Amino acid sequence: MTTETQTLDDLCINTIRMFSIDAVQQANSGHPGMPMGAAAMAYVLWTRFLKHNPADPHWPDRDRFILSAGHGSMLLYSLLHLTGYDLPLEQIKRFRQWGSATPGHPERNHTPGVEVTTGPLGQGFGNGVGMAMAERWLAARFNRPGHEIVSHYTYAIVSDGDLMEGIAAEAAALAGHLRLGKLIYLYDDNRISLAGTTNLSFSEDVAMRFAAYGWHTLDVADGNDLDAIDHAITAAQAETERPSLILVHTQIGYGSPKKAGTFGAHGSPLGTDEVRATKEQLGWPTDQPFFLPDEAVQHFRQALATGAQAQGTWQERVESYAQDYPAEADELRRMLAGELPPGWHSGLPQWSPGDKPIATRSAGGQVLNALAGAIPNLIGGSADLNPSTNTAIKNGGDFQSPTLQADGVQGATGGGWGYSGRNIHFGVREHAMGAAVNGMAAHGGVRPYSATFLIFSDYMKPAMRLGALMHLPAIYIFTHDSIAVGEDGPTHEPIEQLAGLRAIPNLVVIRPADANETAEAWAAALEQNGPTVLALSRQNLPILDRSAAVDGHVARGAYILRDDASPEVILIGSGSEVALCLEARERLAQYGVGARVVSMPSWELFEAQESAYRESVLPAAMRKRVTVEAGATQGWERYAGSEGVCIGITSFGASAPGEEVMQRFGFTAQRVAAAALRLLGKLAEAAREEVENQVGGDTAVAPTAPQEGHS
Repeated sequence: MTTETQTLDDLCINTIRMFSIDAVQQANSGHPGMPMGAAAMAYVLWTRFLKHNPADPHWPDRDRFILSAGHGSMLLYSLLHLTGYDLPLEQIKRFRQWGSATPGHPERNHTPGVEVTTGPLGQGFGNGVGMAMAERWLAARFNRPGHEIVSHYTYAIVSDGDLMEGIAAEAAALAGHLRLGKLIYLYDDNRISLAGTTNLSFSEDVAMRFAAYGWHTLDVADGNDLDAIDHAITAAQAETERPSLILVHTQIGYGSPKKAGTFGAHGSPLGTDEVRATKEQLGWPTDQPFFLPDEAVQHFRQALATGAQAQGTWQERVESYAQDYPAEADELRRMLAGELPPGWHSGLPQWSPGDKPIATRSAGGQVLNALAGAIPNLIGGSADLNPSTNTAIKNGGDFQSPTLQADGVQGATGGGWGYSGRNIHFGVREHAMGAAVNGMAAHGGVRPYSATFLIFSDYMKPAMRLGALMHLPAIYIFTHDSIAVGEDGPTHEPIEQLAGLRAIPNLVVIRPADANETAEAWAAALEQNGPTVLALSRQNLPILDRSAAVDGHVARGAYILRDDASPEVILIGSGSEVALCLEARERLAQYGVGARVVSMPSWELFEAQESAYRESVLPAAMRKRVTVEAGATQGWERYAGSEGVCIGITSFGASAPGEEVMQRFGFTAQRVAAAALRLLGKLAEAAREEVENQVGGDTAVAPTAPQEGHS
């Protein structure tokens, strides 16, 4: 067969295949087999079904497409270039090279048309569920009879590896429960993974598994049968009550004489000889790398005209909608633009030092509900922990399928039951929750949050890392933020989690010291252009007197909470340990030692401040410093300095009442004061007896001794 005798469909499909293997071969790196095997299903989807406009990748009512099998990135890059996105041929030729727009795995905000960053398998699967959730919420809130202005599908191509990952099981179960009928996934069922055939480790009946989740499943026996693929997608669109999984049986590396159907086509270039042999077998010119037949390109580029027409028709519907529903139209415009309503923070609650102590998780719940009244697209939920995380929006309704009743109860949080509900019940599914919240944020139009205990941030870290890589404005709430969790014991007491989260680039971590800092933390999170962690306490914390604070705002990351005329030492704390620093300051005053107390809720926000401000809070000349945080000390040495000390934890926690656990681990004002006096060489015998007799001093028995040493 030659290019002259191929049908137009075959010509276009082989264009995808050859374009992909040429780029992989030139880079001498990549995954050619998946684009070769999945080219036919991708072609049918992109040319016959996908509603998109290459000239405007951000058109709000476009269909979303996710390549969850991100290792096959050249499949997506080929489609983007061929259909007319701003991805020039020169960028394809620089696949996987420094500074190119075609990295090894697709990256959001890096390549036009890429919806989410994929690569870690299963994450894209979960992102798509979140996107479908966002579409359903916006449609339920804004569509009116005769005015359907939000109506689009979420598609993905998923792989064997995606379906093996546990996150996909969680996300699939959630999608099935929510009956997300506009979610359609094409499963590239090629029975090959990187190390061999899938029968080495994967023998389940995928269709039966997904049917049990509540999905609509279809089967395409031949991955090159265009009519069968077309009919399956059409049937999936017709199914409105269930998400759809289309099992498309493909051959990895299709067209390669030696490597087709083998794991040798999965993760390595075909090689020069095999590329030539493949082109010969498929009737392709062998002497023209990156050959693009004009007829194929013209066919693909019809997407520009059809996309412009579809977007224009939608714009007309929006204009008609605005005439009948002007307030709703303006609200939708603002939400899609990511804008916050005027005066959104004017109703934030405030607390006074005389008020009774309150856990920051409880304060956070009050702040969330105040904000929810001002920001109507603030939606989210927890991993079955609302009573503990205090993250339910009262009378906000439950995000559920209107056709599904939960034990006959019409709403668990008040406010009704349906897709317009603002409380999302993720179930005990932290992995899926993180990916879905990312997908909601990537979709746009909503401001999503999630919630669980800080210890379970370990389950969410892969999703949070990708959320940070994508600069998504998601808010991840974690309560029970220290060993003060108490009786639940070391399995539920975070130690290294804060340090690990702070190590993630682009992720802002905020650990507020009291209720007022919690309100400011929420405000700072909503103003971020990326993701934010709010780490909140289980135990009650006193309301701090900030009347003497210098420029005291969480948005600064750190500020002087209390000072002396001539401070000799700086006490730096975060969260619940800030109150300890204040108590330690009073004890130091009894020994004639002046101390500055710095509340540092966020390293990231502090580092973003101008150098003059950072110097004013932590002057280089003030070298005697004590940092205090009930967790691992990694990283705190940058603030303790060369002559400072870090008080933290080097072991796991223990099961006992939270206050006792904190004392046993040395988190007391006496201990902090002793550390400061020791730094200053002023730990007089009388003071030594007072402070060390109460907390065990340096001879406290490991592993319960806090970490205390020069950085």
